[in-house]
Amino acid sequence: MIWTWRLRRGGGRRRTGKNHQLDLKVTIPPHFRCPISLDLMKDPVTLSTGITYDRENIEAWMEAGNYTCPVTNQALRSIEQIPNHSIRKMIQDWCVQNRSHGIERIPTPRVPVTGIEVMEILSEIMDATRHEDQSKCKDLVMKLKVKGEESDRNKKCIKANGAVRTLAAVFNAFAAVSFQKYEVLLEEILSTLMLMFPLDGEAGLTLGSPDSLRCMVWFLKNGDLSTRRNAVLAIKDIISMDKEHVVEAFARIEGAKEALMKIIQEPICPTSTKASLMVIYYMVSSSLTSTDNIRSDFAEMDLVSLLLEILVDSEKSLCEKALGVLDAICCSEEGRQKAYSHALTIPVIVKKILRVSDIATEFSVSIVWKLCKNEKRDDGGVLVEALQVGAFQKLLLLLQVGCGERTKEKATELLKLLNLNRDRCECIDSMDFKDIKRPF
Repeated sequence: MIWTWRLRRGGGRRRTGKNHQLDLKVTIPPHFRCPISLDLMKDPVTLSTGITYDRENIEAWMEAGNYTCPVTNQALRSIEQIPNHSIRKMIQDWCVQNRSHGIERIPTPRVPVTGIEVMEILSEIMDATRHEDQSKCKDLVMKLKVKGEESDRNKKCIKANGAVRTLAAVFNAFAAVSFQKYEVLLEEILSTLMLMFPLDGEAGLTLGSPDSLRCMVWFLKNGDLSTRRNAVLAIKDIISMDKEHVVEAFARIEGAKEALMKIIQEPICPTSTKASLMVIYYMVSSSLTSTDNIRSDFAEMDLVSLLLEILVDSEKSLCEKALGVLDAICCSEEGRQKAYSHALTIPVIVKKILRVSDIATEFSVSIVWKLCKNEKRDDGGVLVEALQVGAFQKLLLLLQVGCGERTKEKATELLKLLNLNRDRCECIDSMDFKDIKRPF
């Protein structure tokens, strides 16, 4: 079989007298192709059996648990992969010779990092940490970061040799001394750690210490956009491992709640906004004795208004997180009062029922249920408003299409409350279900 690249000269079209397109066939020499993928090799390496493969393909073969040569089926005496510079140079020369056909020269691959190199760098980092040598430590961390950014293979190797635990320990050590004095170094460590998320348990516990958390809160308030983003992503990752312990420590840090609010008020990117909402959700939905106070604090900061603004026009993932936070906030009296006072609360939340996802519907029903059940006004203002925006129809449809048991109980109770107030207003059909026959 002849393996070829079909290429089009001059951007892809060459007209003949009959307006036919001329296809050119460029044959790839067989010894330039990887025996595994049959594609042109970009980083040829030779095994102990003497067979040359593309590095990416043979590494995937070995990672799958295969320790034989795919071509000869011989057991590998060594898993060392020796770069085949001769073949690589020949492939590059061939690419240059055929560049008129649109073939690009493959770049010279970088030599991948080894486990020994990683451990040597980490050892030097720890030594620099013991001497509080910020400059040397920063240079070594940057060296590690550069190698990790070169390829996924390097990133895996760095992580597999304990870099995450070491960097977390170094971050905590310098943060404990002075995160303002060592700000540049700590920012570099945090940026390097971002390459290796999610963190493992030991690293998470280390970064969950009061000193490290205080440093990250300081970054949230004073760092540049990149540092603030990295800090909130790190906090989210740390809290997700040990919610109760870390939430309690984080909530006690002065300015932590305000820093999270700043991320939402002044968005950096969707990822950081979602991370901030997740951290707030962990804080307002925990079982700590201080949770009610945390909910009240966020309500006083006008988080409810921010959440409703997000819900007006947001994609699925962001919408789910905002609804989850609002549902937890509405467990407090202060949160409900803020929701009652906002004109968009009921229209926006009812609109989200059956519009986003199952989890969004559950949160939406729960919010409406909490607001209606705990309303203290005699005129039933929230119930009447819910009727006017089509809550009755949506809840009936929700029971027909099915939902979780807890959501079903709340929807049923809401329907009973709404039914008592149907004679007090003229219900407006929901635009989402305008063609559905009304059941009354």
